[in-house]
Amino acid sequence: MAGKRMTLNVINLDTVTFECTYGRGCDGICCQNGRPPVASEEAARIDKNLKKFLPHLTEKARKAVEQGGYLTKRIKSGKPMLRVVGGWCVFFNRGCVLHKVGMNEGDKFKYKPAPCSLFPLERDDDHGDYYVRQHGYKGEQWDLFCLAPNASSVPAAQSLQEELDFARRRSPNG
Repeated sequence: MAGKRMTLNVINLDTVTFECTYGRGCDGICCQNGRPPVASEEAARIDKNLKKFLPHLTEKARKAVEQGGYLTKRIKSGKPMLRVVGGWCVFFNRGCVLHKVGMNEGDKFKYKPAPCSLFPLERDDDHGDYYVRQHGYKGEQWDLFCLAPNASSVPAAQSLQEELDFARRRSPNG
């Protein structure tokens, strides 16, 4: 219904904190060895626009993409994963190239794979609801400082508004 905001159940949203500090102490560590799965419709969108991303990539990443593509044969959740060059996602160059190009076009999530756009939100496989990734919650093992419960005093419900809106837009039942 137009104008009505869909609900989105996020299990721990009211009890956790999170604050992205990229550019304020974090250099994009979530993109280091970042290999998110890429859905076929996301790959089609990247393929269609690849020429506009290539000039913004590092030289090594651009050559790797031109020679072998940006996807690997590794599979996660039934989908191919993004390629890593020199320990970083091929689309990382002082920030996410897909994010920057999309932001310049008015939507920072336009080209990014959903796992990147949603981070640190994750689907709960048991219930289908979302949760905010945090150390010690649901066996979280990724050792990113931003996932530490005491890394920020900002409530996740406040800091993740754009990610929550993105999740609502892509969720068939809210």
